[in-house]
Amino acid sequence: MQGASEDGTGLRFPILIGDIGGTNARFSVVLDANSEAGEPRIVQTADFPTIDAAIQAAVLDRSSVQPKSAVLAVAGPVDGDEIELTNCPWVVRPKEMIANLGLADIVVLNDFEAQALAVVALGEEHMEKIGGGTPEPNAGRVVLGPGTGLGVAGLIHALDHWIPVPGEGGHMDIGPRTPRDFEVFPHIETIEGRISGEQILCGRGLVNVYRAVAAADGKAAPFTKPSEVTAAALAGTDAVAEEALSLFVTCLGRTAGDLALVFMSRGGVFLTGGIAQKIVPALKAGNFRAAFEDKAPHSALMRDMPVYVITHPLAALLGLAAYARAPSLFGVQTDGRRWRG
Repeated sequence: MQGASEDGTGLRFPILIGDIGGTNARFSVVLDANSEAGEPRIVQTADFPTIDAAIQAAVLDRSSVQPKSAVLAVAGPVDGDEIELTNCPWVVRPKEMIANLGLADIVVLNDFEAQALAVVALGEEHMEKIGGGTPEPNAGRVVLGPGTGLGVAGLIHALDHWIPVPGEGGHMDIGPRTPRDFEVFPHIETIEGRISGEQILCGRGLVNVYRAVAAADGKAAPFTKPSEVTAAALAGTDAVAEEALSLFVTCLGRTAGDLALVFMSRGGVFLTGGIAQKIVPALKAGNFRAAFEDKAPHSALMRDMPVYVITHPLAALLGLAAYARAPSLFGVQTDGRRWRG
């Protein structure tokens, strides 16, 4: 099927879809309204000077299909004709992409809008439940994912549409609560004097917590990578790493619970991204759920809210594909975020 949808709201096929994170960029092409996303092309953002160069090398130079439109999800707020990514030096310039890449129509979304759309597109076989009751079918939902940064989005159902609510919730404050927190938190690296979600709940945040735990007890902190901390913690070979991951999980539970209250997420809270997938055993250990539910006077409400880890490795691409095929099903506002040639 070539051309736009009959109601005029759709994009012309084939449609390039892209999930642009701080570290990796994932691309695919949706050929028509009846097609799933094609073979994914995954590149590291550091390997290319611009997103245009990445698309050219990863997609256009490797396929005879010439996309006519694009739906791109980027890790950062979408504002104006030059869109800077929060944790990546790329700048998305849709007008230049139209001129350079042969595209006629570009929609740019926040990356966690795409993750929110994926919640609707994915089945339960792509989710691992972390406690709680049965989700209400059309109730509010929250998606959050610790990765290069901390992404957050809401998802609400209104007027027969699923409406993603993007934001920068990963930059909310996180503070100490327990006596041990007050020993560790003074050693956590701050950003302009404060501790935001991204200072704890992301890859470098886990390393920050690991170093802070070590500093609080005057111990060595030899690990420098999140994967090293996670591996040692899950294997039980390093007590500092174990405590760091436990505190990470507790803070993730607190933050997830706060967001669940904001969106009254009786439809579920969804953890996404590679870190969440790798630490499922730690998330099931009990302290995540305890922190999530510890929201007096609403603890009973929180106990009923289900939490899921999205286990599909390319969830955002599936969300983008669902939107590309039938944008009229979703309440995605494109004013100021759509460019036509």
